[in-house]
Amino acid sequence: MRDASDDGSYDLVLALGAGGLGDEGFTVAREGGTTTVTASGGRGLLYGLFHVVRLGEAAFTGAWALRTHRPALALRMLDHWDNVAVHPVMGQVERGYAGGSLFWDDGRARGDVERVRAYGRLLAACGINAVAVNNVNVHETEAHLLTDRIGEVALLADALRPYGIRTHLSVTFAAPVVLGGTATADPLDGAVRGWWSEATRRVYEAIPDFGGYVVKADSEGQPGPFAYGRSHADGANMLAAVLEPYGGTVHWRAFVYNHRQDWRDRTTDRARAAYDHFVPLDGAFAGNAVLQVKHGPMDFQVREPVSPLIGAMPRTRPAVELQVTQEYTGQQRHVCWLGPMWSEVLRFRPEDTSVGGLARGGLVAVSNVGDDPFWTGHPLAQANLYTFGRLAWRPDAEPGEVLDEWIGLTFPDAPARLADGLHAVLDGSWRSYEKYTAPLGVGFMVQPGHHYGPSVDGYEYSPWGTYHFADRDGIGVDRSVATGTGYAGQYGKPWSELYESPDTCPDELLLFFHHVPYGHVLKSGKTVIQHIYDTHFEGVEEVEEARAVWASLSGLMDPARHARVAERYEEQLRCAREWRDQVNSYFLRKSGVADARGRLIHL
Repeated sequence: MRDASDDGSYDLVLALGAGGLGDEGFTVAREGGTTTVTASGGRGLLYGLFHVVRLGEAAFTGAWALRTHRPALALRMLDHWDNVAVHPVMGQVERGYAGGSLFWDDGRARGDVERVRAYGRLLAACGINAVAVNNVNVHETEAHLLTDRIGEVALLADALRPYGIRTHLSVTFAAPVVLGGTATADPLDGAVRGWWSEATRRVYEAIPDFGGYVVKADSEGQPGPFAYGRSHADGANMLAAVLEPYGGTVHWRAFVYNHRQDWRDRTTDRARAAYDHFVPLDGAFAGNAVLQVKHGPMDFQVREPVSPLIGAMPRTRPAVELQVTQEYTGQQRHVCWLGPMWSEVLRFRPEDTSVGGLARGGLVAVSNVGDDPFWTGHPLAQANLYTFGRLAWRPDAEPGEVLDEWIGLTFPDAPARLADGLHAVLDGSWRSYEKYTAPLGVGFMVQPGHHYGPSVDGYEYSPWGTYHFADRDGIGVDRSVATGTGYAGQYGKPWSELYESPDTCPDELLLFFHHVPYGHVLKSGKTVIQHIYDTHFEGVEEVEEARAVWASLSGLMDPARHARVAERYEEQLRCAREWRDQVNSYFLRKSGVADARGRLIHL
């Protein structure tokens, strides 16, 4: 490939033949005016080409020695929570905030797959190499994708394959009953295993490079092996066995907990559930069974500790699951760039190894893409998609540098004022969102069901196990070993000791681990109640400042894109003010402690 310039020509050579790089690794070097990318196969060349695109002019400047690039994680996957047919409750895309499905329309696979092909190219540019094309909550319509509708999945797989992306399918554990008419789905039943074996053979006939199955079992009403007195390992291993001859993998989600909890019972703790269910099974899972673990113990909150399950099962392959779609972080109506949060998670060291190093089964995220013209609904939410892919490739990457990469690629030749403005409104947006929503790691406080906007007591007396236990004297959940649920003891040292005491627990997680008085003094020197007031006022002020910065960028980009973001900023500011006023008023009424700065809090 040759790119001509005024003073000669720059040569880019893509060459096959290098050994020892795996399927996706590549080398790049520049010597004698030629930039050369070398790889063992097509995927490596593809990623090498996108690497050159990221470098831009620098790829053709000067001379530099051979550099080798390999992904740190072999699997970098997006789970689409898309429904084939529009579900009466969940809609077209469950927890999707960017329009309808890319893959499914009017109850069938889209006939025109050009946008799917474009999506494949977009994902390859980010470094993503796997996609599950349907919802983990598998309804009857989606169940048929495994059998009589596998041809529709094959159509999507054909469109994604040229970009190095393997297609995966979410399946219901009860498929033999739902689709095969068997009397049982018992994973140790020979007829059930035979049914799965035949169904899987036909899947690979249609899609020879099929990636495997994603399974949500015995979770939030989904069927699973518990109904037959079997374990999660029994269920996962049955599917792993039928996939193994073809090189496939089963991703077994660890999001298993009691969603019919009695709120009166403070001994039951949803945060404990995944660890309690799965740690006794360490070593029992097959080699091609991946345990897919949410990065936190609850449910993708704006702040929660890293799940103690990660690192607690050394003989099991874990995949770490993030949520790129912003279910609890503004639903792509708010600017909330999550790169710094994910980086903190991936760099956290449960023991001697970081989470990024422990994720031997890969990094997985719930997709934030739909059929919206801007792909992600909020144009700036594209930064989350790109950042996920780049961190999956290199978990120790500096998120700020990744953000600047995205800005440079999305707004090429942007003047410094535009690039600086984009960086300013995105970097820090996660912490701004945290400030005006749930404080100090307590989580939730959202409207039930759709999870958008404030409702401090929305889940307080519900069966979902998402409580803050605020009373007139204090707030927070006691998860200590000494006096609480014992959750802090699920961590190894030094974390178990750090989290055990409110004196050593990090401020940002204090209310996740401890119930403390409103007058408890944080390490910042503020009381808990004053922190709540101050951060909620500050969060709104920061959104106001970001909105002003965005307004100043008008004329420096496509008008439609600027207008979409400006419209979303108006909604973000409205919602942030609602959060501020409801949370501050709630805690003023609950505690009776006035704001030390005398600001308006509505009674």
